[in-house]
Amino acid sequence: MNLPIDAAANPQAEQTYRKITRRLIPFLFLCYVFAFLDRVNVGIAQLDMKHDVGFSDLTYSIGAGIFFLGYVLMEVPSNLLLTKIGVKRTFSRIMVLWGILAAATAFVTLPMHFYTVRFLLGLAEAGLYPGIIFYLTRWYPVERRAKAIAIFTCATGIAGLLGGPMSGWLMTHMEGVRALHGWQWMFVVQGLPASFLGVVAFFFLDDGPEKAKWLSVEEKAQVLADINKSSGVSDKHAEHTFGRALLDPRVYVMGFVWFAQIAGVFAIGFWLPTLIKSTGLSSPLEIGLYSAIPYFVSWLALIGMNWNSDRTMERRWHCGITMIIGAIGLFAAGLIHGSLAWSIVALSVATAGILAPNPLIWAISTDYIRGSGAAGGVALVNCIGLLGGFVSPMIIGSIKTATNSMVGGLGAISLLMVLGALAAIVLAPKTTGARSVAELGADKLDDSVAANAML
Repeated sequence: MNLPIDAAANPQAEQTYRKITRRLIPFLFLCYVFAFLDRVNVGIAQLDMKHDVGFSDLTYSIGAGIFFLGYVLMEVPSNLLLTKIGVKRTFSRIMVLWGILAAATAFVTLPMHFYTVRFLLGLAEAGLYPGIIFYLTRWYPVERRAKAIAIFTCATGIAGLLGGPMSGWLMTHMEGVRALHGWQWMFVVQGLPASFLGVVAFFFLDDGPEKAKWLSVEEKAQVLADINKSSGVSDKHAEHTFGRALLDPRVYVMGFVWFAQIAGVFAIGFWLPTLIKSTGLSSPLEIGLYSAIPYFVSWLALIGMNWNSDRTMERRWHCGITMIIGAIGLFAAGLIHGSLAWSIVALSVATAGILAPNPLIWAISTDYIRGSGAAGGVALVNCIGLLGGFVSPMIIGSIKTATNSMVGGLGAISLLMVLGALAAIVLAPKTTGARSVAELGADKLDDSVAANAML
């Protein structure tokens, strides 16, 4: 069968998009590595921090989760502001502030200190992820978007792959240096680079292809024409104003899918070190090294699964089935006790199934939410979803405090992920790609193949 997009048909376009990818993706990738690192290093820090400052599991879980309350409150305003003042000003403001606040986490001594700095960190970082997703829609048409988002989203896997060993090394080898604990050095060393990148972003990023001096006139025209073409595939995708996005049930469906997914992401991000520690390991460095394995597996799964989704232009089943696999792995990780090998296997399945579908959720959402309200609509989806980052630690932390077991909490998050997967399969909007039904019909595809190509 013919694919929805014949990439080889236009070598000039391929060269243009490779040029864009080389320019933008590595820098955005690096920014999000530090963003995700500043979210998940709190999971490594808890191995020693709870003892040093006297926090219970529940206190620590509240502090970890309250980040998302600040994030949600500022999310939509941040993205609406992005459309008014531009990308580079928005990203610079976000990264400079969050780097300072992430480093300030090193100096908390009371629960209220921890709650406050985490809440402010959420306010500061709000808008980065959906802002980058929206930014990529200005550079890539629909049929190229999942691959671009997938490459960028690999930052989550790389942050886990490198961040675990780095965090473990800092906590082990910097303990006591200048009278500070290792976890304090970890927050400072992993936080302040974000502020530096924020300054760089102001000078390095362009608000759109039309302002990119490094693209030729012909290349700019190519990109803008491709985006305009892919944005007008079907009348089902009438342009969204922000008001229309607020009233669209499918926007809330995608918000719920992202909510379930984020609950899983931070079940892994926050509790993976604890689950590995429960097998008998005690050294933060060893725990950090072993925690890199599931993230490496997730990186491979993310690239392969999203490549296949772009190849077939099918999103919903790829997303839903992978989420279900992740839920099974997460629940299994809670049931396994004492075996490091089997725990790593279960955690690898869970991490791969939880992180790999993330680009597909945004490929579906950005294909559906278009027009003048796209930034606000995408932010709305992310707002709903990020509440999962608050709910997930609270559920697991509360149940663990009450039962002294991870099984019930991880089971609850697994069930939530299954519900999100079913919503993605049954209720999520279809992705159309850049060619219309009539054009697909011109290739004389039979009805079943044409239907599959338009999923």
